[in-house]
Amino acid sequence: MLKLGFPKSRLGVVESGSAAAPGGGLMRLFASKAAAPGQVYGAPGQGRSTTISVVTTIVLIAVWFLITDMGWIKPLFLPSPQAVWSKFVIAVTEGVANSTLWQHTVTSLSRVFGAFLLSCVTAIPIGILMGTNRVMRGIFDPPIEFYRPLPPLAYLPLMIIWFGIGELSKILLIFLAIFAPMAISARAGVRSVGIEQIHAAYAMGASRFQIIRHVVLPAATPEILTGMRIGIGFGWTTLVAAEMVAATRGLGFMVLNAAQYLQTDTVIMGIIVIGLFAFAFDLLMRYIERMLVPWKGRV
Repeated sequence: MLKLGFPKSRLGVVESGSAAAPGGGLMRLFASKAAAPGQVYGAPGQGRSTTISVVTTIVLIAVWFLITDMGWIKPLFLPSPQAVWSKFVIAVTEGVANSTLWQHTVTSLSRVFGAFLLSCVTAIPIGILMGTNRVMRGIFDPPIEFYRPLPPLAYLPLMIIWFGIGELSKILLIFLAIFAPMAISARAGVRSVGIEQIHAAYAMGASRFQIIRHVVLPAATPEILTGMRIGIGFGWTTLVAAEMVAATRGLGFMVLNAAQYLQTDTVIMGIIVIGLFAFAFDLLMRYIERMLVPWKGRV
C-alpha cells in the first residue's frame, strides 16, 4: 500500500498579519485593498487590462499596414495584411499544399489534442504518485528531469527510428513535450498541501485514499490546471517539429512547405491560425479554472 510521503513536521505557522510573519507588512498592504468575500482580487482591473490588450492589438495591426503600404519592408520578408487575408481565403476555398485549410487544421488538432488527452491520463496520475510516495518519485523523477530540458528536435530521430514515420511517432513526440510540465505541476501541487490538513484528516479517521481524494486533489487542482495550460503550449510548439517528417497534411506541414518556396504570406497565415487556436484553448482553460477552482486568486 502506498504511503503518503509528506514530511512529519513543518515549521510553525505564524499569523500572516503579525509583524513576525515573513512578508507580514506586505500582507497588511494587500489586506487594505482586499476584495470583498466572493470577489476575485483584482477583478475591477480586468476590464482595463482587456481594453489595453485590444488597443495594443489594433496598434500592431495598424503598424503592420503602415510598414507594408509605405514599402519599408519588401513583401518577401513581410507581406501586407491584405496579401495574408487573400491567402487565407484561397486556403479555405481552394486549398494550399494539396489540402484545404480546414483539412490541415483538423489533422493538426487531432495530433495535438490526442497527445494532450494521452498526457492527461498518464502525467497527472504519475505526478500525484510522485508527490505522495517517495518510491514513485525516485522512479519517475530522474527520467522526467533528464529529458525535460531537451528540445523535441533532439529526440525526433529516435521517434522515427523506433516508431517509424507514421502518426504514432508524431503524436508521441508531442506527448513527450506535454508530459513533463504536466507531471511536474501535479507533483508540485500535491507537495503544496498543508501538513495540518493531512493530520486533521487522519485525526478524523480518513483513509489514505480519502485523503488523496478529498484533501490532496482539491488542493493540487490549481497547479494541475496550470500544468495543463503550460503543457498544451508546448504541444503547439512541438507541432511544427512533429510535422517535419513524412507529413502530407497539417498546419505545421503547410507552414514548412510554404517556407521552402518562400511563400511568406502562407507562412504568416499559418502562424496566425496556429496562434489563434492556441490562444482560444488557453482562454477555455482559464474558464475551466475559474469554474473548478473559484477560490484561486481570492484573498
